[in-house]
Amino acid sequence: MSCVFLAVLQSLKESFDEALQRDDVKAIVVAGANGKFSGGFDISAFGGIQQGAVQQPKSGYISVEVLTDTIEAARKPSVAAIDGLALGGGLEVAMVGTQRLPRLVGLAKSLEMMLTSKPVKGEEALGLGLVDAVVSSHELVNAARQWALDILARRKPWVATLYKTDKIEPLGEARQILNFARAQTRKRAPNLKHPLVCIDVIEEGIVNGPKPALYKEVEAFQGLLKSDTSKSLIHIFFAQRGTSKVPGITDRGLVPRKVKKVAILGGGLMGSGIATALLLSNYTVILKEVNEKFLEAGIGRVKANLGSRVKKGQMTREKFEKTMSLLRGVLDFESFRDVDMVIEAVIENVSLKQQIFADLEKYCPPHCILASNTSTVDLNLIGKRTKSQDRIIGAHFFSPAHIMPLLEIVRTEHTSPQIIVDLLDVGKKIKKTPIIVGNCTGFAVNRIFFPYTQAGLFLVERGTDVYRIDRAITKFGMPMGPFRLADLVGFGVAIATGSQFIENFPERTYKSMLIPIMQEDKRAGESTRKGFYLYDNKHKASPDPELKMYIEKARSISGVAVDPKVSLHGSQNQIGPAVVNEACRVFAEGIAVKASDIDIAAVMGMGFPPYRGGLMFWADSLGSKYIYSRLEEWSNLYGGFFKPCAFLAERAAKGAPLRIVMVYLGMARILESVQFPTLLDSIGVHHWRWENQDYKTALIPVLGDGH
Repeated sequence: MSCVFLAVLQSLKESFDEALQRDDVKAIVVAGANGKFSGGFDISAFGGIQQGAVQQPKSGYISVEVLTDTIEAARKPSVAAIDGLALGGGLEVAMVGTQRLPRLVGLAKSLEMMLTSKPVKGEEALGLGLVDAVVSSHELVNAARQWALDILARRKPWVATLYKTDKIEPLGEARQILNFARAQTRKRAPNLKHPLVCIDVIEEGIVNGPKPALYKEVEAFQGLLKSDTSKSLIHIFFAQRGTSKVPGITDRGLVPRKVKKVAILGGGLMGSGIATALLLSNYTVILKEVNEKFLEAGIGRVKANLGSRVKKGQMTREKFEKTMSLLRGVLDFESFRDVDMVIEAVIENVSLKQQIFADLEKYCPPHCILASNTSTVDLNLIGKRTKSQDRIIGAHFFSPAHIMPLLEIVRTEHTSPQIIVDLLDVGKKIKKTPIIVGNCTGFAVNRIFFPYTQAGLFLVERGTDVYRIDRAITKFGMPMGPFRLADLVGFGVAIATGSQFIENFPERTYKSMLIPIMQEDKRAGESTRKGFYLYDNKHKASPDPELKMYIEKARSISGVAVDPKVSLHGSQNQIGPAVVNEACRVFAEGIAVKASDIDIAAVMGMGFPPYRGGLMFWADSLGSKYIYSRLEEWSNLYGGFFKPCAFLAERAAKGAPLRIVMVYLGMARILESVQFPTLLDSIGVHHWRWENQDYKTALIPVLGDGH
């Protein structure tokens, strides 16, 4: 069983009941088919229960009736034979239920595993007492059978794990551990309830016994399952897995071509990070630089990236040497004649990139993928001097590229579907979550979030405190506010990207001189230890009282005054809707294929809190009417920066959600029972067409969450 389904648990109970009744069965082994035990509970069942599509089992059915009263209480011994993964619900099946982990591995370790979702490997599990033995996969089932028979013969102990207490600390010490875990959890995840509930039910088991704790778990689970957090996290779970499904691309039956050798142009922070990500997945990498000094520095960065893994125990020294042997540094294009892919990662200079791609066309083989890591420059402009625009594609990594999980794959109207499929495959192999986006200034992530800092600047010039804004945004769940982020990326980058948006979207950009004024005074952010914050030797940020002087100067240049109406409002009330507004434009223009792709882009590219479901999901929780009304009010007061886009206005007028999704309706009887155009109009869809006349394969836009 790769996932634990409700039906699987029912079948497991029935099999146990049968085995207990049969005289020829002396003991029982629970194993997974085809080398898989269980990767966890079937998440889709949660969504089904939330929406009433799946009947919820009666209270206590799984944890008490199936796992505790049937399996653990059985009069015949049973052994779990784990081949591969046993995660989440899969581990619970192996342990025959919840409340067992602290009793097997101790309270502190169990809290670490549960609160961080940190798995353990076989040998560590053996040392902890989580498993009883580790054997080779081909010996597994036979060893488990023998172990079960040894229990039956009393050659091995027969212990009901639910009642083990030898690894549970005395009550006073246990409560200290639990209270420390609560304090750490509130600090790390202040907006989340479920980790605290987890700690509470563990404490219930220690204080009042395991059986009452099982029933407390059942009660708590019912509330958590219906929570907004649960719905948000389930949405993100499936949205992440859906990013690589692209209508018109991945449904053509195209097979990814094999990519073995990749060349990187530029060994700076991005280029070296991309090289590291490829090397970690065993790609042969050629790193090109313009001179020996830069090349040596680039290779040094790759070594440092990999060396960090050695220091953390994530890589052996032998593996480090083997991985570094896949890297070769060069100063010319001669080694590019047999590469399968090139990723350009040089500075954002259009003429330089154009020359590079013209050279690549000369030196690279005809099948080679020509990719750019640009974050803002139009790919058509980059490829203007070539005749290979069908091979040109964006491969936009996020810094640090070997750590950040998102990969924006940017296609133009010329990009071949085969090239897209090839890069999707590479993205998966280097353990990135790829999203396909269209070609425009800023693509998806950077374009959607350009109002993030600009709205912050608008608020500051009208009297809102910089540090109050950052605190409000981090309290919402973002990893940092717009001003701490500006310091981190550096003012040079902020000005360069900001100018791109001013040039391309002049009617809806807020033009503040605050950052340029600060840069003129040799403040460039964290790298100079002075930006919106001051930084010590350990890069710890603290407020800067001198900042007021720069704000006053920027305010006078902009010709604005402190506005009490602005400074008294909550910061996220202005910044959030402005970002959603741009996301709506990106979606309406087809830059993002699906609204759920925008959610993943926000979560993985900008750190938007996943427990809020991503940007568009969160916006729909507030309602299109609310978002529109906030923007309309501010647009009337302060102009075009806040003007709601046409798509948002249209959705708000109908009271409809922002997330329109594309699904296949395969149930012709639904179409036969309604007047179809009337149905579409009633749910707010007025742009639709048949892909063909077969009802079973008609591709139709529908509203809501896709169910």
